Amino acid sequence: MPAVACVEAAAPPPGYGFAWDGAPPAPGAYPRGASTTEGGGDPTAAEYSSPWSTDLSAALYRIDGWGAPYFCVNAAGDIAVRSHGAATVSPQEIDLMKVVKKASEPKAAGGLGLRLPLLVRFPGILKHRLESLHAAFDFAIRSNGYGACYQGVYPVKCNQDRYIVEDIMEFGLPFDFGLEAGSKAELLLAMSCLTRASRKALLICNGYKDEEYIALAVIARRMDMNTVIVLEQAEELDTVVETSQRLGIRPVIGLRAKLRTKHSGHFGATSGEKGKFGLTAAQILSVAQKLQRLQMLDCLQLLHFHIGSQIPSTALLSDGVGEAAQIYCELARLGAAMRVIDVGGGLGIDYDGSQSGGSDMSVGYGLLDYANAVVRAVMFACDRKHVRHPIICSESGRALVSHHSVLIFEAVSSTTTKAEPLSSIGPNFAYLLEELADDARSDYHNLRAAAYRGEYESCALYADQLKRTCIDHFKGGILGLEHLAAVDGLCELVAQELGVADPVKTYHVNLSIFTSMPDFWAIGQLFPIIPIHHLDQRPGVKGILSDLTCDSDGKVDRFIGGQSSLPLHDLGRGGVGGGGYYLGMFLGGAYQEALGGLHNLFGGPSVVRVSQSEGPHGFAVTLASPGPSCADVLRAMQHEPEVMFESLKHRAEECSTGVAVSCALARAFDSMPYLVGSCADPDCASDGDHTDGMGGDSDGSGCCVCGEEEGEEWTCSV
Repeated sequence: MPAVACVEAAAPPPGYGFAWDGAPPAPGAYPRGASTTEGGGDPTAAEYSSPWSTDLSAALYRIDGWGAPYFCVNAAGDIAVRSHGAATVSPQEIDLMKVVKKASEPKAAGGLGLRLPLLVRFPGILKHRLESLHAAFDFAIRSNGYGACYQGVYPVKCNQDRYIVEDIMEFGLPFDFGLEAGSKAELLLAMSCLTRASRKALLICNGYKDEEYIALAVIARRMDMNTVIVLEQAEELDTVVETSQRLGIRPVIGLRAKLRTKHSGHFGATSGEKGKFGLTAAQILSVAQKLQRLQMLDCLQLLHFHIGSQIPSTALLSDGVGEAAQIYCELARLGAAMRVIDVGGGLGIDYDGSQSGGSDMSVGYGLLDYANAVVRAVMFACDRKHVRHPIICSESGRALVSHHSVLIFEAVSSTTTKAEPLSSIGPNFAYLLEELADDARSDYHNLRAAAYRGEYESCALYADQLKRTCIDHFKGGILGLEHLAAVDGLCELVAQELGVADPVKTYHVNLSIFTSMPDFWAIGQLFPIIPIHHLDQRPGVKGILSDLTCDSDGKVDRFIGGQSSLPLHDLGRGGVGGGGYYLGMFLGGAYQEALGGLHNLFGGPSVVRVSQSEGPHGFAVTLASPGPSCADVLRAMQHEPEVMFESLKHRAEECSTGVAVSCALARAFDSMPYLVGSCADPDCASDGDHTDGMGGDSDGSGCCVCGEEEGEEWTCSV
């Protein structure tokens, strides 16, 4: 082990004398083949042949698995978005880096002046997802000779954003697509949107209900909406009956069945006999009998169930749907006017690209497989019992909205946990090691001797013992900081020689995990995270991501494919160069925005809606909205930014700081809490300006922006 032996202050034994400047040895000098690439390199990327190509990047990051048919790598090495799925032709592809550039560049340069992080929504993908879902069921119904239709609903809890819900209503109009609500606020939202939908569109009312909720649902029925009040608990029936009689409206009632079928994993916790919602077999019978006594059995028209989100296989799906279909047939036998079976959610997506049913991160089927399994299971049960085929409804929110949103954020710096090279400590590092206390110096001499003999396992033991001893000495005040740094450097070099050094770099990203990826922190949900550019270059670093929050949980250190690090490009010299390094989190369009919090008072990202266009850039930004300002997030926590600003401005006047300080305070209140990135406009006085010039092409139109006019709220003058 020559590199370890060279720390000998005296003349080394024969065969070990050579000049050394503290740099790591050349590749191949290691006894066990450890890499010398800064940050450790990336063995996964290294497995691929040279030269690098965009196809190799697509394989490395599994883009063809989780991203198809909406995301691919273009010839420039950027992620391209295919809004029409597989039918997208090359000129219709949207270069994601061009979208980021348009959104983040200063207004003076033709950009929108938005700060990152940036949420990019593609309504074209949303439209394609909805049409594909309906087409899959339509094909399954026709090919199997099923005697009714499919009529889906969107569960607004997945993403309540106004434009998403309105898009779904617009795109679903030809298919009588409806909405599902689980609270009073969601019900009001759904009722409002359904005024512009087909009158056949279903309004499914789920969740816990009080008299006010039920009254709203009954009023929706009076407004000629196709409203179904689903009983989640048996005691809700009395409130439904009393409220509907008081309002003089005959309700349409559904039941949520608590099935025996369940699947394992986190998402299966809401199913099975111990599930949170649903009626048991005895409760279902009791409700049916009570409705019959009230001469309201004809009001019972829908059966709903939910096996759990991310159903992993069609075998499990068929089992659950088959069980529910038997309950449906029994209710029809008892005299209920059954007409709809609502299979709930559960249509999963492939987060990790493995196309397997072995975990919560993937599913082993596609849309057509799912539709066929549902149609055949319902058809089989109904045909055996001579029951008319019901309308099939699903609440497939995750599968609808996940793909259409991409979260873009910037890596602003990177660090490594390895110690500084011994050369940076100075020319006297060997003397520092000889000045250690007796027990530590003995460990050092034993380490050196083991290195000469080539006893590498002994080297590792002595290095570990030396480091622990010196840490104890430092804590006790025996050892100086210079000595501790010398020991750290030596032990790091030994680890590199033995191939056991930690090669992973930490990339610091301009993001809050708690705000933008809450499911990763809360339940361990993994999302595809990849660089959105430089994919024509080999990634040479393994990295984890650390966010801006003052919280040790604010990091991403688990990635799809069971990886504990992510192949990334070096930010330093010879790496990505200037202009910023941008990463994207994909498949996060469901739940993340509503669940995100305000930890450390970091608000949500800026948002743009991007549609494919025929112009030279291939896209147009149809809506741009800056993220919440510092004033916005303070106000959300019951603070009064206006009062805070006035008090600070008064203190500035008392200290005679001048108008510049007041203006700086005004800009701080009106700016986003995140860092100013590479392309942000530093001269923009407010992130809340109305944004114009929306098109990726010069004549973009259809703009709509939220925000305050500059200077409307904050006055700098003193």
